[in-house]
Amino acid sequence: MPVTATAAARPAPATGADALRRQDPQIADVLAAERDRQADTLQLIAAENFTSPAVLAALASPLANKYAEGYPGARHHGGCGLADTAERIAVERARALFGAAHANVQPHSGSSAVLAAYAALLRPGDTVLAMGLRHGGHLTHGSPANFSGRWFDFVGYGVDAESGLIDYEQVRALARRHRPKAIVCGSISYPRHPDYARFRDIADEAGAYLIADAAHPIGLVAGGAAPNPVPYADVVCATTHKVLRGPRGGMVLCGDELAERIDRAVFPFTQGGAQMHTIAAKAVAFGEAATPAFTAYAHQVVDNARVLAAGLAAEGFAVTTGGTDTHLITADPRPLGFDGPAARGLLAAAGLVLDTCALPYGDERGIRLGTAAVTTQGMGQEAMARVAGLFRAALERQPDVREAVRELAHDHPPR
Repeated sequence: MPVTATAAARPAPATGADALRRQDPQIADVLAAERDRQADTLQLIAAENFTSPAVLAALASPLANKYAEGYPGARHHGGCGLADTAERIAVERARALFGAAHANVQPHSGSSAVLAAYAALLRPGDTVLAMGLRHGGHLTHGSPANFSGRWFDFVGYGVDAESGLIDYEQVRALARRHRPKAIVCGSISYPRHPDYARFRDIADEAGAYLIADAAHPIGLVAGGAAPNPVPYADVVCATTHKVLRGPRGGMVLCGDELAERIDRAVFPFTQGGAQMHTIAAKAVAFGEAATPAFTAYAHQVVDNARVLAAGLAAEGFAVTTGGTDTHLITADPRPLGFDGPAARGLLAAAGLVLDTCALPYGDERGIRLGTAAVTTQGMGQEAMARVAGLFRAALERQPDVREAVRELAHDHPPR
């Protein structure tokens, strides 16, 4: 069919940033400002990282247009052949990366992954033993504001008041007393490795399922810089961002005996259609995480965190547990005269972006930070020692600290 003059004269549709700028300059301005904010400050939030350009490309791919309820080979919509291929690739890469018999890569978030695990293994009213919220437990570990605290009877274990380490004898005693249906190991602010073998032993004694919430350390696991919970836990829930450097999302790993229950708990029980562009981006991230470069990166993340923790202690912060085994650091700034929220505000004004967290045994809040993003920017141990000094300078409101942070960020763009 010949091309008409009208069709030949029609301009090609704009793509990418140009299309957004033309279509919606208001949102384009927001995105540009966020790009500048990330470039001018140090991202020290423990749950954040920079994805690779390949992951971002998958997120912006045509799979964003595809509706694909169900699983590969059993979708509720037509035209899913390529979506099936992308999901199968993601699943196989996740299984190989973590040594899991089964992987479900559809959860939209870490919380969605935990919800699916609970839905597969528990019934409303069941007793669950998990880390107490003040000791580092997540919202999904029994917060009354969350579905977990409303639907299940949570009992919290904690950390030793002196060492800050998990009190495993308390965990065992609580398991014997309450006979939980499940035990959850995992935290949002515990900087040491859980003893998965010990948790497994306690769970077996209590006749409980063991659920590992590995949202924070799973990227370190992928890089061989943290112990793998898969051989010990019945179900492992995780996120695909944080140290793993993938898109925002979740996944669930388990053995063959629970695979069907987990899949049905994700879809159709807790979620509808899978986000296929995100699943494709997860596949890219899993592929990247299987490389020697990522192994080196994961170990550098931990090395950086240890140096930064030691530097903060030298600057007067009370670093919990005396250091870290992971990417994550929690510290009490009160020896310097500030509570957590006040310290966070001063640090943010200097371009050091981080969170606060609960401190055990009291109502105070400390600070929580991580080294995944700054390591992605190519910073090493020398830079971490400098960052520790910038923390003290920011709290002392020293002049030019904001410019020093900006220069450090500009010298280390995300890689």
